[in-house]
Amino acid sequence: MNGAESLVRTLVKGGVEVCFANPGTSEMHFVGALDRVEGMRCVLGLFEGVCSGAADGYYRMTDKPASTLLHLGPGLANAAANLHNAKKAGSGVVNIVGEHALYHIKYDTPLTADIEGIARPFSHWVKTSPTSKTVAGDGALAIQAANVAPGQIATLILPADTAWGEADGVAETPAAPAPAKPSKETVVAAAKALKQPGAMLFIGGRALRARGLELAGKIAAKTGCKVQGAGGTARIERGAGRIPVLRLHFVVENALAQLKGTKQMVLCGAKAPFAFFAYPGKPSVLSPDDCEISTLCPVEGDPIGSLEALAMELDAMNVKPEGIAQPSRPERPTGKFTLDGLGQALGATMPEGAIVVDESVTTGRGFFPFSAGAPPHDWLNNMGGSIGFGGPVAVGAAVACPDRKVICMIGDGSAMYTIQSLWTMARENLDVCVMIFSNRSYNILYSQLADVGAANPGPRAIDMLTLDRPTLDFSMMSKSMGVPGGKAHNLEELTKQLTYAMSQKGPYLIDVIM
Repeated sequence: MNGAESLVRTLVKGGVEVCFANPGTSEMHFVGALDRVEGMRCVLGLFEGVCSGAADGYYRMTDKPASTLLHLGPGLANAAANLHNAKKAGSGVVNIVGEHALYHIKYDTPLTADIEGIARPFSHWVKTSPTSKTVAGDGALAIQAANVAPGQIATLILPADTAWGEADGVAETPAAPAPAKPSKETVVAAAKALKQPGAMLFIGGRALRARGLELAGKIAAKTGCKVQGAGGTARIERGAGRIPVLRLHFVVENALAQLKGTKQMVLCGAKAPFAFFAYPGKPSVLSPDDCEISTLCPVEGDPIGSLEALAMELDAMNVKPEGIAQPSRPERPTGKFTLDGLGQALGATMPEGAIVVDESVTTGRGFFPFSAGAPPHDWLNNMGGSIGFGGPVAVGAAVACPDRKVICMIGDGSAMYTIQSLWTMARENLDVCVMIFSNRSYNILYSQLADVGAANPGPRAIDMLTLDRPTLDFSMMSKSMGVPGGKAHNLEELTKQLTYAMSQKGPYLIDVIM
């Protein structure tokens, strides 16, 4: 077999079963190998940022890395924004990036680039395979790196001659090292801190899965501490029967209010809370000045095992958790669009097992309370802040979980970054309902202008924030890419559209004209 085939067979044997691909000339031997090797599902994206975001969504729902196939340096650069988001979310991804044949690089032809240099800021592990004989082993090391907790970005660069040259065979993937567990002293210190007045257990990562939330609820019931979710959350398991937790708010004043009075903060799977941006006259550190912060489990640790050890230390394993969400649905809303009404429409219609991919930005910040008692579901947020996240991550989540409805909420400005994801949804017949909130602006930036001291923007500043002249018509765009849909001008129409979309399999788009 050639190097490309040895790599594909190594990926499949190592548990990488999906390739989100946007190939070019230098990757044709890899494409040919995909045709010969059973066990790898190939999903085409029309833009590399769709591929990288889809790999992120896939990992969040399976805890298994997918691969991407990208075309040289520019293809990797196109994928970089959503690789940034995936890296911040702790998602494991194996990038396969084509490169010119090694002997051809010296001629500096148009697509020649410093691929390793492009990859490093968005990767934990980077390597260029030097020969066709080493490709399989390098691929195995990439899989191992991607599986390091909580998940890492591994980028393997595949020169064309290493893909077409003769290979030795398939490589075994070494096991990734297990995440470190906390020491006895760390657990005892955390238990002591959480018994103090004004204590908070600040959780993120896999601590926000159902088991982690259950343990956090037991610990809170035993100690009286408050449980707070981090602002950036890759995946929260929510709904009836689970422990509800709020994310730390994006707006500095609201976040300060959430953390006010905290004297002891114990981190589990989360970093200490800091403001998303710096603002004149506002703090970057969100915890109170007199708050003592300690770490039970770092981001790269074992949050579930750490919470179990803490619950056992507190003799809380048999304690009934506090605040279990009871089944409830809001009434179906009517009238003009309001932010609360949008949250009610979602909470009233979402089915059991739904996966909500949230890039609603300003529109959706208050949605959480209206779905707290909805049937059990997952909620995925943007960890890295780079927009164009929602559609691609929805593609990956739908590929990972074909028996679950994916609901993707996107602001209109964000949607235009990766609108090509609609085409992949149609091509793969993915069960995704896309809601695009068409407020005809980069709405978040109006508040940001005021926060940085530009409270009265003039016409040129406003012109940079508005999405008109011409007005975007998302229902027409989606139809052109094979995704049926409709428009909603009020809450009755939205609820009707959502009810229809939830009853159907396959992609559907709702243009929410606000």
